[in-house]
Amino acid sequence: MITVKKLITGVLEHLSEIDQAISDKLEKWSFNRIATVEKTVLRIAVYEMLYVDDVPREVTINEAVELAKRFNEDQSGKFINGVLSKFM
Repeated sequence: MITVKKLITGVLEHLSEIDQAISDKLEKWSFNRIATVEKTVLRIAVYEMLYVDDVPREVTINEAVELAKRFNEDQSGKFINGVLSKFM
């Protein structure tokens, strides 16, 4: 189980690598156009997928989609799902 502190610290420590990994998976979209909420959710999820071994990727994707829908809208969840599914 990862703590919130470790999650935040990990994202900040690996921010440039995480942002590049996200950018590499985007199609017809630039990283700078992603809204703040979606960018934050993606960063947390990609950190978990790349650097945390004890969280299944499917769980990470599901949690990220639910967060995006809760704090933005359903379309955000679809966008997050589309990007993160490319990390499978």
